[in-house]
Amino acid sequence: MYVLGVCDRGAGDDALERVVDRLVDRLEREGRVGVVRYDATIADGMQAHDSLTVGGDVSYDLGADGDWTASGTGMTIGSVVDQLAVDCDYAVVVGVDGLRHPTVVVGADGETAGAAEVDDEDDDRVIAAVEAPGDLDPDAVLAALEDCDPYETLESLVDRVKRSPKAERSGAIATFTGRVRAKDDANDARTQYLEFEKYEGIAEERMAALETDLESRDGVLEVELYHRTGVVEDGEDIVFVVVLAGHRGEAFRTVEDGINRLKDEVPLFKKEVTVDDEFWVHERS
Repeated sequence: MYVLGVCDRGAGDDALERVVDRLVDRLEREGRVGVVRYDATIADGMQAHDSLTVGGDVSYDLGADGDWTASGTGMTIGSVVDQLAVDCDYAVVVGVDGLRHPTVVVGADGETAGAAEVDDEDDDRVIAAVEAPGDLDPDAVLAALEDCDPYETLESLVDRVKRSPKAERSGAIATFTGRVRAKDDANDARTQYLEFEKYEGIAEERMAALETDLESRDGVLEVELYHRTGVVEDGEDIVFVVVLAGHRGEAFRTVEDGINRLKDEVPLFKKEVTVDDEFWVHERS
């Protein structure tokens, strides 16, 4: 699933919603769309960037007409996006500035209207900035969005292998989840986040080749590998390996080999930021 933020920097609610409508209309021609809206006004002292924590009002629906909707103060943007990842091809998050996903800005002063490759000095996640709804080029936004990394969860990957045509031959699904640990030792400086960069083009090729090689094993039916890039904070998930297999033995062995080979063969570079320091891990290896 691809996640797209749409936020207002001075255009007003009407212009924002018109941009959202145009984007959803375009994305629905490609697949299922979930629309997520956030309103911080009902949360005491809540700021817009706090929308990833519990508070405010989060609602979401499927499609432009919202044939199914859920809302509540106990949800977060992150938890809702995770739910949509199982069933949707796209999620459009409305009203959150500073989202850690590709974003369209509406009403940004000084930006070039209609451009899909905006160089925003304040936020490199901005893929388009428009002064008014009529300036939007939905096709260019779609192309720029699909040049970015998709968003996956363990649940979305497991659901995908369960829907495989080979699933009827499967008796096992094994998974591995790697996450950011705060400390290796009680006396270590706490890790705030990791930041991952990939060797563009090569990393994707190596990942696809590794999946194909693992799937060629006897008894292995489907393999899904996924590694996040960008900032991944303390406690968040980094990497998933999901194996659909005939029996548990080959499933477990392939999961272990999959994560070991991913770390060895796929060119991904990790920067660690602690409360005391920051460094690229490969430079200290």
